[in-house]
Amino acid sequence: MSIGKWITGAVGWALGGPIGGIIGFAIGSLLERGDTGSSGLTYTPQEERNSFLVSLLVLSSAVMKADGRVMKSELEYVKRFINLNFGPDAAKEASILLRDLLKKEVDVVSVCSQIRSHMNYDGRIQLLHYLAGIALADGKASAHEQDILRRIAAAAGIESRDSESIFAMFGKGIDAAYKVLEVDPGASDAEVKKAYRKMAASNHPDKVSNLGPDVQKAAEERFKSISEAYEKIKKERGIV
Repeated sequence: MSIGKWITGAVGWALGGPIGGIIGFAIGSLLERGDTGSSGLTYTPQEERNSFLVSLLVLSSAVMKADGRVMKSELEYVKRFINLNFGPDAAKEASILLRDLLKKEVDVVSVCSQIRSHMNYDGRIQLLHYLAGIALADGKASAHEQDILRRIAAAAGIESRDSESIFAMFGKGIDAAYKVLEVDPGASDAEVKKAYRKMAASNHPDKVSNLGPDVQKAAEERFKSISEAYEKIKKERGIV
């Protein structure tokens, strides 16, 4: 199997712990580099970015198998996302790796515990947004997919109001728009504006700049969803 530099050349903390074990199942010789992912180590921006991508693929396999079947739409979503944000070479290699990861059972609690220890909160938020997109790639998230997404969010230490905001970003109604902004429909116009400013600031793509321009680019979609939710509420209320 040919795996490029984005994995073998520069992966940091992801090669230790349960993620490393799962990746090692797919690529037998990968762990021979001896990385342990121990706390206190300093990783380069490239290693942080690539560790994010490896974590993304491991959890993708868990979400894709949650309802007992892997949909073509889900596979295409993963390939399209990685191609758009990380480039065609990474997308090709990720497809090969994902194929083998889908054969492995993932202990999402252990994996997310490792992610929680090494990835900052903004990075975890971005990871959950991507995973929610997989579950909804075929138009609707099943009960099993919703369950595993919430398990991932809880195990990764993501607050429920933030995870529900992310899930609502894939909805279309006015109720979803309010959930995106984490504000009650009965809030005043001033409170809605304040909520939007807060969400825009806390979800700005610059928040994940430490993970590199690839992940930062992916975060723009989440930022766009917040702006669209605000515009929908403004239109419904007649706010100028």
